[in-house]
Amino acid sequence: MKLKLYILIFLCGASLYAQQEPHYTQYMYNMSIINPAYMINEMSIVEVGTLYRSQWVGIDGAPKTANAFANIPLSDKIEISLNYLNDEIGDNIKQTENVFNVDFAYKIKLTETLDMSFGMKVGFDHLSTNVFESNVSGDPFFDNTRKTVLNIGAGAFMYHDNYYIGLSSPNLLPNEIDANNDVFYQNKLHLFLIGGYVFDINQDIKLKPSTVIKHVFGAPLSFDISANALYQEKFELGVSYRYNDAVTAMAGIEVFSGLRFGYAYDFNTSALNDFNNGSHEFILTYKFDVLGLSKKYSSPRFY
Repeated sequence: MKLKLYILIFLCGASLYAQQEPHYTQYMYNMSIINPAYMINEMSIVEVGTLYRSQWVGIDGAPKTANAFANIPLSDKIEISLNYLNDEIGDNIKQTENVFNVDFAYKIKLTETLDMSFGMKVGFDHLSTNVFESNVSGDPFFDNTRKTVLNIGAGAFMYHDNYYIGLSSPNLLPNEIDANNDVFYQNKLHLFLIGGYVFDINQDIKLKPSTVIKHVFGAPLSFDISANALYQEKFELGVSYRYNDAVTAMAGIEVFSGLRFGYAYDFNTSALNDFNNGSHEFILTYKFDVLGLSKKYSSPRFY
């Protein structure tokens, strides 16, 4: 048990040290988690959702991430988003991160069909390390630690009915956890560049290639490339590739008007493939019309 945990820490330690923002395969269905300027841009439509990711199944203490979110328009120019995130890694030695953020986005029109929004993220990040039944307890380096820090992020998001591009940093204030002046968790500045384009293949099929490029100061550049196809605004299939990490299959369905369920399976292409059975990710979203002012979902935006 302990050996597996130490192998896990050894294999993913560099990634954890440099890039702590949890990544999602289905990030495109809650882009506010990485870009506070993201907007639904449909007056009176409120979206709520939840996501759960179990990573590297089969490894004791592998990461597990849960996210609950809501996107709420206040006017035709202002939208807020709420995000709560719980991220855990480890078994006998468990590192936990609880994050709560409120996003404020403001939209301006660039042209008749092109909009630009600017966003600010404000919240807190509670970091903790707990040593449970472990033979390393008593070592000052492995003492239980707690720390709550301020979280401020910013972003810009330009969008059209058929495409979008955004640049953001979810946390502009790097922070760390240390024990006796030994730093063993450091959250560095992250930058995200996202983009996508929706092709109307015919009356029934839409195809959306998209990408997210991630840069962490002090770490190599990383990126995801995805392609999702939507059939009759109801059924969805997709594939994705994460550089030097995984290939993914995705599927989604609109169960009934406004309610969508999605699933993704990641197959590792890195050295971790020998130690796990892949990663599972589930997402459930619901959009509802509060004031009856929407377009009645006649042609929902595919991002």
